[in-house]
Amino acid sequence: MKIVVIGGNGLIGKKLVNNLRERGHEAVAASPSSGVNAVTGEGLAEVLVGAKVVVDVTNSPSFEDAAVLEFFEKSSRNLLAAEAIAGVGHHVALSVVGADRIPDSGYMRAKAAQENLIESGGVPYTILRATQFFEFMGAIAQSATDEQTVRLPSAFIQPVMSDDVAAALVDITLGEPVNGIIELAGPDRLHFDELIRRFLSANHDPRQVVTDTQARYFGTELDDRTLIPGDKSLIGSTRFEDWLNRSIA
Repeated sequence: MKIVVIGGNGLIGKKLVNNLRERGHEAVAASPSSGVNAVTGEGLAEVLVGAKVVVDVTNSPSFEDAAVLEFFEKSSRNLLAAEAIAGVGHHVALSVVGADRIPDSGYMRAKAAQENLIESGGVPYTILRATQFFEFMGAIAQSATDEQTVRLPSAFIQPVMSDDVAAALVDITLGEPVNGIIELAGPDRLHFDELIRRFLSANHDPRQVVTDTQARYFGTELDDRTLIPGDKSLIGSTRFEDWLNRSIA
């Protein structure tokens, strides 16, 4: 089966393409570097010829409110229109747990807008909402750093390893469209401040984590349910502590 992965050169895209190829499928990694640009529409018609499934794992190069909204709206409209013409039978997209619960965040508003376009786009679809990736803990700590202090809320977070996200996407891609949303999280539910504290300690980072209930994440305040998936979510197999031990080793 021919499967086109839009954003196929990114963190998740590379893993997904490799996993699909190992299963014998024709997985095409599509990105601006390969002449395919979902935002402008360049190369979409050509790359979708014969494709049965399209998986969108792209991310905006800018997180500024207007720019990220424009990115997801333009790319989704172009993809869905090209898929309808090409006869693609399944549109799969990667989104974020909590995208529908954080309207104060420009990024989350953009992801919610993307989901709405997919739901009304006319192409059979499945949306996978994943929690934050283990691999981005360092970037999160950096974004919350002021000199040697890292200010974070104590709200719950349930991060997941990127390998588990790619594995879930393989199963979804090779399955039938559900015309709905599936959620995925890691096995460990942790307080945000404690998570980053453990990450910094394991990496011998001298910065100190300060618990601040008003500290913002993607521009918004959090409560204990904001970033937590529903009861019927998929659960990844990799525990945070195991990943952390491997990553520092």
